[in-house]
Amino acid sequence: MTPSALDWSIVALFVALLIATAWFANSLGRGVAGFLSADRCAGRYLVSVAYNMAQVGVITLVWYFQLGYDVGFTQIWWGYMEGPSLILLAITGWVIYRFRETRAMTLAQFFELRYSKRFRILSGIVAFISGIINYGIFPGVTARFFIALCGLPDEFPLLGASIPTFPTVMVFLLALGIFMIFAGGMVSIILTDFLQGVFCFGTFVFICFWLLAQFPWPVLERAMLAMPEGTSCLDPLGLKDEKNFGIIYWAISAFILFYAARAWQGDQGYNSAPLNAHEARMAQILNGWRYRVLMLVTIIVPLAVRAFLTQPEYADAAAPVNDALAQISNESLRSELRTPLALSLMLPAGIMGLFIAAMLGAAVSTDEAYLHSWGSIFIQDVILPFRKRHFEPRTHIRLLKLSALGVAIFAFMFSLLYKPNQYIAMFASITATVFVGGAGAAIIGGLYWRRGSTQAAWGAMLTGIVLAALGVIVYQLDEEAMARESAGSGLLAATAATALWLRTTFTGQEMSFIGMMSACIVYVGVSLLGPRTDFDLDRMLHRRRWRVEGDPEIDKVPTTIAEKLGIDCQFKGWDKVVTLVTLAWPLVFTGVFLVGTGYAIWRRSTGDPISSQSWSTWWFWWMWLILGTSVVIVVWFTIGGIRDVIRMIRILRSRAIDNRDDGMVVADEPRRQ
Repeated sequence: MTPSALDWSIVALFVALLIATAWFANSLGRGVAGFLSADRCAGRYLVSVAYNMAQVGVITLVWYFQLGYDVGFTQIWWGYMEGPSLILLAITGWVIYRFRETRAMTLAQFFELRYSKRFRILSGIVAFISGIINYGIFPGVTARFFIALCGLPDEFPLLGASIPTFPTVMVFLLALGIFMIFAGGMVSIILTDFLQGVFCFGTFVFICFWLLAQFPWPVLERAMLAMPEGTSCLDPLGLKDEKNFGIIYWAISAFILFYAARAWQGDQGYNSAPLNAHEARMAQILNGWRYRVLMLVTIIVPLAVRAFLTQPEYADAAAPVNDALAQISNESLRSELRTPLALSLMLPAGIMGLFIAAMLGAAVSTDEAYLHSWGSIFIQDVILPFRKRHFEPRTHIRLLKLSALGVAIFAFMFSLLYKPNQYIAMFASITATVFVGGAGAAIIGGLYWRRGSTQAAWGAMLTGIVLAALGVIVYQLDEEAMARESAGSGLLAATAATALWLRTTFTGQEMSFIGMMSACIVYVGVSLLGPRTDFDLDRMLHRRRWRVEGDPEIDKVPTTIAEKLGIDCQFKGWDKVVTLVTLAWPLVFTGVFLVGTGYAIWRRSTGDPISSQSWSTWWFWWMWLILGTSVVIVVWFTIGGIRDVIRMIRILRSRAIDNRDDGMVVADEPRRQ
């Protein structure tokens, strides 16, 4: 079914509102610091809503739809393994607090402050290459999603010629992202992402209610109970035959959440945009609430799709979708298009328009954040370190814009040529690890360990690059060709056999984990066994006699348990309440996970496992708890975000521009000792 006039009217109104917001930001995003970091004046709710929206691209939702369709609610159970990491991240402001204290505008700038200019250049190049390859499939996946959702033809006539739809949709989406960046840089991005966040998350909650009204729980339960043995959507211990998203996948995810905190630079502008380090930490504490809204829609939508496609009462309505999917031989592409094809028939007029607009918001928010990030990293961390003096501000901003445009052109060409051959989550994981694999060790060691050396950072980064690049190459090779080559003899056959073994033995997620652990071992080993380093962290973090902002009381040695955990004098009354409530959630569910898993394992050992119907009852009540909480979260964060937007606009209009605050490390800034 194609969208109605009402649907397109909703989409057009939403796009017009985004363009107007970006145009308004044009007068606010002054100077290089404004373009790169919104002049560091964003409050916690604004950062939280906008940052979460930047992470929720169509491609993210597509891979979560793939995940939800395959494993249903079991992903939530094993996701509770992330609880300890979430608690640590929230209460300590892990990485983001100290990074904001450095006042660096990009991660590689911090690497120059902590290690050396050469390491900054290396990390900037690696981050840029890894990032644009990772981002390279985004426009294609997004375009295919909208073509399937809106029922668009492969070609359309224009001035007597037949124009292919796929590249046209990519150009339209990328052009919107480029416009947002050109309008006001990070100021425009953060304001439009906030607007999109409020609209999209509100729409997602509404659509969850609507789908549950159309596909009642008994219908969803019946579809989940029909899953083959060993691939349960309800029983977390029933995943022995799940190849991609089993227990190991979630165990590694919990580790990556801690290890790679803020290492991925696809939305790096949000790392330096907060008003101060405490606001950055509070935004990180609040992030988990918005994530729970996302997790709900990425389960209810694919499970409703599963019911629609598999249950007999919907057989006639679902026949066109099942027929279309049967004609797609590529499994990865079939799983990618399944949800939008089904939703095109499931959603009525009006609701379809809201969903298209929400997904368009998700697409644009990620595009503008990624284009801004990778374009900025190329100028700031590949070009700028070679400069002996500052760029003229207007020239600097022009180069940043042109760099973002260059990234858009690369992504367009990459998506045209790329052929889907694995799940999106696996491609994203292994390509990101090219940079994150080594950068995680360098970030954590650089922010928290005086002994971390420049040589160790080089070793960790090179280790991560080599192992992750190996994984990228292995997964791009043709599996059948490797099997044929491995049947022969000689070096080529041995290489093909090794590559085939790696591909069939490890998933992209597991290859990423191996790269990260290897980088950690190298970093620690070289720091301990190589030349001794005693870096002045206080100077780099602007603490004690080097302090330039914040309450000096922070520098006192913590004495109470709360202070040692990170709840210092900056936490006022409401901050403490929000923090305790936020921490209580993962704490309670981590306890539920530990007790529940132990009980489930014991029941299985006695030959009387917990039934799928009992698990279904648990997930039914869990779903309604999250749905009710989501309504509160959307209202709460919208009010807080509006307050932060008003404050940011006031600050930007009154603050003087510092043209030397452009990311260049000069002689009087803290450098490697």
